[in-house]
Amino acid sequence: MSTLSLAVRDSNTMLRRNILHARRYPSMTLNLLLTPIMMLLLFVYIFGDVMSAGIGGGGADRSDYIAYLVPGILLMTIGGTTVGTAVSVSMDMTEGIIARFRTMSIHRGSVLIGHVVGSVLQSVMSVILVGAVGAAIGFRSTDATLLEWLAAFGLLVLFATAFTWIAVGMGLVSPNAEAASNNAMPMILLPLLSSAFIPVDSMPGWFQPIAEYQPFTPAIETLRGLLLGSEIGNSGWLTIAWCVALSALGYFWSKSVFDRDPR
Repeated sequence: MSTLSLAVRDSNTMLRRNILHARRYPSMTLNLLLTPIMMLLLFVYIFGDVMSAGIGGGGADRSDYIAYLVPGILLMTIGGTTVGTAVSVSMDMTEGIIARFRTMSIHRGSVLIGHVVGSVLQSVMSVILVGAVGAAIGFRSTDATLLEWLAAFGLLVLFATAFTWIAVGMGLVSPNAEAASNNAMPMILLPLLSSAFIPVDSMPGWFQPIAEYQPFTPAIETLRGLLLGSEIGNSGWLTIAWCVALSALGYFWSKSVFDRDPR
């Protein structure tokens, strides 16, 4: 069997293992999924009338704010889902299963690849569920073409892959699952500091660079442009650059830590 065939076979096995774990322990997935849904409902039905005053020159209504909010919540969902990946990887590293895998004749990188592919699939399914809730409360994307929908889907997958690799690295360097959860908190906090809820130019001047120069804001603006027909500008290229850079950083970081870890 060739090296590539061995890698594909073992990675597929590890993927099935991670999916079974997610099915047996659904509480973490549900907790991470409920957070963006609650944020969506909270900002639409509690703060919607107030927050809508910050978009469209102050003339937007609740339906306009739903359209503005949902793309940001979808990317927030990805950030939250990857926290579970960090915890899962840390548990594998500290509970001894990795030491057993190292003694077996399996492809070395298949353990990490299984986590990454499983997390990306979980992120996509979570986005679909949150998107369904958004559609149920009034989100519509009537102007988007099939090509734009495909581009939006590709953006979500690329973004999920980038942050999953970062989460894997965080899980590998964490001494326990609790530390992994704490280390991955920026995945949840960054969307709150982005343009997910209000435009960057309506924020205080000192805060605008924090919101603008981070990966979530250009990704959110790109997704809005694809689904709602708003201006994308340089956000698309910035999103791709962020995703490629984070994927490369996460991959080489994770590989380095995993290869030298003595546990």
